[in-house]
Amino acid sequence: MTEEKYMYRALQLARNGLCNTPPNPMVGAVIVYKDKIIGEGYHVRCGEGHAEVNAIRSVKDVSLLKYATLYVTLEPCSHDGKTPPCADLIIDRQIPRIVVGCQDPFAAVAGRGIRKLREAGREVTVGMLEAACRHLIRRFITFHTQHRPYITLKWATSADGYMDIHRTGGTPVVLSTPLTALSVHKMRAEHAAILVGTHTAALDNPSLTVRHWYGRSPVRLVLDRTLSLPAHLHLFDGTVPTMVFTECTPTPALPGVEYIPTDYSRNILPQLLQTLYERKLQSLLVEGGSQLLQSFIDAGLWDEAVIEESPMRLLSGVSSPLIKGYETTREIFGHRFRTIASSASM
Repeated sequence: MTEEKYMYRALQLARNGLCNTPPNPMVGAVIVYKDKIIGEGYHVRCGEGHAEVNAIRSVKDVSLLKYATLYVTLEPCSHDGKTPPCADLIIDRQIPRIVVGCQDPFAAVAGRGIRKLREAGREVTVGMLEAACRHLIRRFITFHTQHRPYITLKWATSADGYMDIHRTGGTPVVLSTPLTALSVHKMRAEHAAILVGTHTAALDNPSLTVRHWYGRSPVRLVLDRTLSLPAHLHLFDGTVPTMVFTECTPTPALPGVEYIPTDYSRNILPQLLQTLYERKLQSLLVEGGSQLLQSFIDAGLWDEAVIEESPMRLLSGVSSPLIKGYETTREIFGHRFRTIASSASM
């Protein structure tokens, strides 16, 4: 347990990179000498120094490194990317012992970093708090092992199981509070892409942007088989890249909008996910509507579902999706949030 506290600290540090590291994974590192932390760091953003580099740079007395232990949540890289290999730096700085949370699933690493350290005579321990370390980078792992983005389903439901009243216009029933809306915008900032169906886009005219939280807005995705959606919708305002999955050719194309040829005679979900995989978009948030959400559930194409349960009762309306699974519940000002993990998720 004494050593685990250092890996817990590394995990805590790693989470600071949540919105900025993709497509790289979140990683944290702690350097310890005689049961005292002498350096720590995390991967701040893609293209910049990795956690190990930042931790080593933070050490004031570098002569202590040759007697220290490095705790890192993910296997140090061994290949040249946008930055030099971390394994080489660790060897060069003569750090004798490295404790790794989990092995990197990325094909360019996948055990090579650990092997390089051991071949250089370093003592390497793998698997400390492995489950927590893998959960931290579950989006990264899903992307590289299943060749699709990590998929989160999100919706709000009334106490009696409805998402909205039946309507042909007007505004949707507001089931969220200002506080729970912050949670939704936080989720958006944590995902690379966000998806809605044609009906939701036309009826609700959502912006699908991050406005009440820190971070970048996700790439907006919408299904529009016949290009029936009007150009004045917020989705097409040009402020955020938007992808339209369609079987038609636009005339003219809207600025900031990419039209993805899609065969609607076949299941469109694999086509959509393949497009996101090719563009290295590692996570997808599906916000609606009910039919689209249910299609992901029925296909088994989901990793996590976050359901906001309002105490309001609608008595009738658009039924919420049906899902089964193990769940945890937390409450925010009278609203319950259920998080359900797919049996296939990490």
